[in-house]
Amino acid sequence: MIQTVLNSIPTPNFEYALLSPILIMFAAACLGVLVEAFFSIEKRRFAHLILIFTSLLLAFFAVVLQSGPSGRALVANGTVALDGPGWILQGTILLVAGLSALLFAESKVDPLGDSFASRASTLPGGQEEKIVTKLGWAQTEIWPLFSFSITGMLLFVTANDLLVLFVALEVMSLPLYLLAGLARRRRLLSQEAALKYFILGALASAILLFGSALTYAYTGSLEFGQISNGISSANNAPGLLTAAIALVAVGMLFKVGAVPFHQWVPDVYTGSPTPVTSFMAGAVKVAAFGGLLRVFYVAFGALVWDWRPLIWVVAGLTMVVGSVIALAQSDFKRMLAYSSIANGGFILVGFSATNRPAIAAVLIYLIAYSFATVGAFALITLIREQAGESSSLIRWKGLGKKSPLVAGLMSLFMLSFAGIPLTSGFTAKFSVFTAAVTGGATPLVLIGVLASVIAAVFYIRVIILMFFSEPIPDGPFVVVPSIFTTIAITSSAVVTILLGLFPQVIIDLVSSASVFLR
Repeated sequence: MIQTVLNSIPTPNFEYALLSPILIMFAAACLGVLVEAFFSIEKRRFAHLILIFTSLLLAFFAVVLQSGPSGRALVANGTVALDGPGWILQGTILLVAGLSALLFAESKVDPLGDSFASRASTLPGGQEEKIVTKLGWAQTEIWPLFSFSITGMLLFVTANDLLVLFVALEVMSLPLYLLAGLARRRRLLSQEAALKYFILGALASAILLFGSALTYAYTGSLEFGQISNGISSANNAPGLLTAAIALVAVGMLFKVGAVPFHQWVPDVYTGSPTPVTSFMAGAVKVAAFGGLLRVFYVAFGALVWDWRPLIWVVAGLTMVVGSVIALAQSDFKRMLAYSSIANGGFILVGFSATNRPAIAAVLIYLIAYSFATVGAFALITLIREQAGESSSLIRWKGLGKKSPLVAGLMSLFMLSFAGIPLTSGFTAKFSVFTAAVTGGATPLVLIGVLASVIAAVFYIRVIILMFFSEPIPDGPFVVVPSIFTTIAITSSAVVTILLGLFPQVIIDLVSSASVFLR
């Protein structure tokens, strides 16, 4: 009898080639743990750098090679869906994570980059200019955590089963809770951010799991396609299913930082080491919205008229609250945190259209926003004072006269966030607003335009402070970046410009891949 039961259980069929990006990053994470255990302190950093960048490159090439028509498949017994949006999201996550890894590799003693080597340079008139160069990094335990988190992200955006989605979410999130608390100089603030992130993140995960259980109770399945079939066979959405969708929505909206589930974002972004913040604001946001898209477009797509009004309300609140509160911020990282919230609202505008152009618009916005965000946070790491990073906005006064290149690049990213033409931000906002109008969400677009005008005020305020104000005496100095940070900033700026000047290439690519496998 036992043998009969065992024979009735389907044998798992894992297509290892199609799953290779996830498996490569998982292998890198495991090897990173072994490096920490068996390598000497002097050799760990070099070994980790070789391992992480090699694995990211191999995983990205695997995504590119597998992303053709033959790469569209349901694998792992239907629990993982590899399709156009999945490949686009995985590729974006790997590229953005690679840029964040360059910032992680920059600092040797402190993730905040608070340890420097300095030298003096004589300027005309006998004045001395302090030139500060960052040293490298000693906290090598961040690399296995970093790799595990990327592994969770790659699985999260392709999960086709609520249980797999939950496991991927935990693999993605648990390392982030630790990474958020690694700052040394501002230790208490960093640990407070990590604790808040952990408590609220655990609560959101529990709510998501509860919603998944209710979904299973109603449909008898956790696989997205079967959930959709079970819902379609019903004439309406009973209370049990409505509660299930609401709980799943709360758990997912927390991860994207949407209002009213956004309270963790400003504190965590401000308290975390800036390289970690760039990783969360870039790669994690891509993963969170990728998972949200698949859950609601595939699993709950048959009930779009039931959950769409909720998304409308959340999108409107997120845009307005994020933009208005950002006006009152005096800390650069905290301002960018509320900017992240507002941009999440703009993405939800495109998401609310619930059509194929909406999928493409959300993907384009995620690509544009993630690269610009990493570039902005990378520039913040270069502006220093003796006490550490100079994140106070007032201290950036006159930076354009002291370092025109840094101020110019930051202005580029600010203009992109504001959606100014000829930047990637304009392409992104135009895409989501167009998709929303096509999908009948014109009132939401009008709110989005108003919120964009409000947001433009605090973005342009940064540019005015840098170029149209006198420098502060004994103000912050500009760190001379290493090759790692230089590559990260340059790559972000190039993508921001190219997506603004030549958007049709990425639009065509994403549009042709914007169909979910069901």
